[in-house]
Amino acid sequence: MVLKSTDSGARLPGFRAPSTGRVASSGTYTGAVASANSAERQPQPRDEDTLVQRAEHIPAGKRTPMCAHCNQVIRGPFLVALGKSWHPEEFNCAHCKNTMAYIGFVEEQGALYCELCYEKFFAPECGRCQRKILGEVINALKQTWHVSCFVCVACGKPIRNNVFHLEDGEPYCETDYYALFGTICHGCEFPIEAGDMFLEALAYTWHDTCFVCSVCCESLEGQTFFSKKDKPLCKKHAHSVNF
Repeated sequence: MVLKSTDSGARLPGFRAPSTGRVASSGTYTGAVASANSAERQPQPRDEDTLVQRAEHIPAGKRTPMCAHCNQVIRGPFLVALGKSWHPEEFNCAHCKNTMAYIGFVEEQGALYCELCYEKFFAPECGRCQRKILGEVINALKQTWHVSCFVCVACGKPIRNNVFHLEDGEPYCETDYYALFGTICHGCEFPIEAGDMFLEALAYTWHDTCFVCSVCCESLEGQTFFSKKDKPLCKKHAHSVNF
């Protein structure tokens, strides 16, 4: 609602700028895998954000560990994953029971699953590409996203957990939003940001705290005001000042 100036005065309601958004959470969808030190580490996935881990193969003779599955001493070669040791033949997917000694696995709700079962039963779907997310998850706009899919529509850069703004349902980073759609306060000449209270009067937009009498600086929010040459004046100074 735009309030035009009038010599008879007008009362200004307060308005609130459009709400901003922030990613609810950013991080891995499940816990990270902890592993013991070993000189014979298995190759790790190239995607640094992936949740998929691989067990370490430890040769026999270095120590005598206990198997996390059967609680028996392991006499031969063993695997290390999640900080625990396993018989190779007992390190299996909780769903399909296939061995995970040489394939990727993911921990979910305290159990271990091969990559295929995790993707099928647990991995969330990206709101943009509709593909399953096996790495870092962005939760925003009541959906889940790949980091590379939740981007500013203007600059194309990932928003991650930074503040963003919506325009016509599309997310914009803070810098691009104010460059494209931002409103400048006529009083202080600073942007009116999301959540700020503002007024529209004299064909301009003002922070509620910036719409004051040009003489005494008394707030005119909700008060009768007058104008001379587009300058707001309180009732006291309306007829006593010449510009």
